[in-house]
Amino acid sequence: MTEIAILGGGCFWCIEPIFKALQGVEDVTPGYAGGHVDNPSYEQVCTKTTGHIEVVRVEFDPQVIDYATVLRVFFASHDPTTLDRQGADVGPQYASAIFCQSPAQREVAESLIKELQAETGQAIVTRLLGAETFWPAEDYHHDYFARNPYQGYCQAVISPKLAKFRKQYAHLLRGHTPGGV
Repeated sequence: MTEIAILGGGCFWCIEPIFKALQGVEDVTPGYAGGHVDNPSYEQVCTKTTGHIEVVRVEFDPQVIDYATVLRVFFASHDPTTLDRQGADVGPQYASAIFCQSPAQREVAESLIKELQAETGQAIVTRLLGAETFWPAEDYHHDYFARNPYQGYCQAVISPKLAKFRKQYAHLLRGHTPGGV
């Protein structure tokens, strides 16, 4: 049985390939959550008036990767100390947010946030929100990095982020065998 995590960590193009690379992740879908407009378009979300956050919906097998590990990867894949901003991407649609799908998910998220704040000495501004309707993004956003690896934004922003992630979390990557060759 799979579990769902809905996470906003800046541009969904940046975090989708990270979660797709993890063992135990069965599906990753970019989209929008948290707003007041039904089935919003990317253009509407970019107006900063719909209340939506760019998110990824991560479907994972908790027998392979637990929710706490999913969140550790999430926190390592973006800057959870900047409000409504990830690098040059600025606006409420780029908020750091966790849409908790259950009270248990909220407890894990709260605990990890406290742990991170103690470790870093910095305030974590990640919003803990309840389960909201998830609206899938338009098809051209799906697998954006995989389809456009040489596009400027992908080269300048996503590639370095993905390389750092792969180095830090090599043991969690698909195809990795513990102690393997």
